Amino acid sequence: MPYCHLVFTLPQQLSALALQNPRVLYSILFRAVAETLLTIAADPRRLGADIGFLAVLHTWNQKMLHHPHLHCVVPAGGLSVDRSRWIACRRPFFLPVKVLGRMFRGKFLAYLGAAFRNHKLRFTGALAHLKKPVEFERLVRHLRGVNWVVYSKRPFGGPEHVIQYLARYTHRVAIANGRLLEMRDGQVTFRWRDSADNNTQKLMTLDAVEFTRRYLLHVLPPGFVKIRHFGFLANRNRREALRLCRSLLPAAPDPGSTPLTDIRRRAVERKCPRCQIGKLHIIGWIPAQQLISFGVNVRLDTS
Repeated sequence: MPYCHLVFTLPQQLSALALQNPRVLYSILFRAVAETLLTIAADPRRLGADIGFLAVLHTWNQKMLHHPHLHCVVPAGGLSVDRSRWIACRRPFFLPVKVLGRMFRGKFLAYLGAAFRNHKLRFTGALAHLKKPVEFERLVRHLRGVNWVVYSKRPFGGPEHVIQYLARYTHRVAIANGRLLEMRDGQVTFRWRDSADNNTQKLMTLDAVEFTRRYLLHVLPPGFVKIRHFGFLANRNRREALRLCRSLLPAAPDPGSTPLTDIRRRAVERKCPRCQIGKLHIIGWIPAQQLISFGVNVRLDTS
């Protein structure tokens, strides 16, 4: 079964407010995204199915600046309303991003307004003027006129690709070890990818204090859960729902009889990340389906 990858990004105008109210705004982000995906997927004009997905919060960009966004990994289909059949994705992309963006914007701003009215937001420094209802409403009106970015990739591979994604992104904070190149004379040099220049790899050198400041922007509030599951993948009903999904989906081929997949081949051909000479060797392979079925969180060094 293929999976889809969607990314929901907060407008830059909300960055400072999120830094002052991380627990409130990040919680609203999860809630708005979850309700958007579940609602639009259930619409018979779109997919007409109950879906399940996992969402991972990231708060950084390649330069380690504040850039809150939510990565969602979604099976390309869902259960029919009566749960009698599996409904596969009918489009090249899972759901229309413009429709997703409009509903995401509406839900987020509605919950943000409720948080303001319930006095759950704090405003200090350059944001102190937002304490006045008229100023806060001016910000909300402006945000209603901004296009909120939702990015959707075409459906990609099966469970093994999902495991690769989880291993690479879920437990990283701000920067992977493999991007750190040098620290000398109080300067830190790291590699970053410039998406505005055809994803060209470039180098950036920062003062160690500035590097530390940027890193600390992404420390989440104590106890905040950055990986959450929704729909039929929600913790309370995942085991029964997955059992039903497997019974409705075509049987998967026997992993032992299939050829070596691209992901395994790339793993076999990887060079040692330290010396860049020797090759890494696989000493064992755990089937992805086995890990997903038990809800295991996987962390691998893929930097």
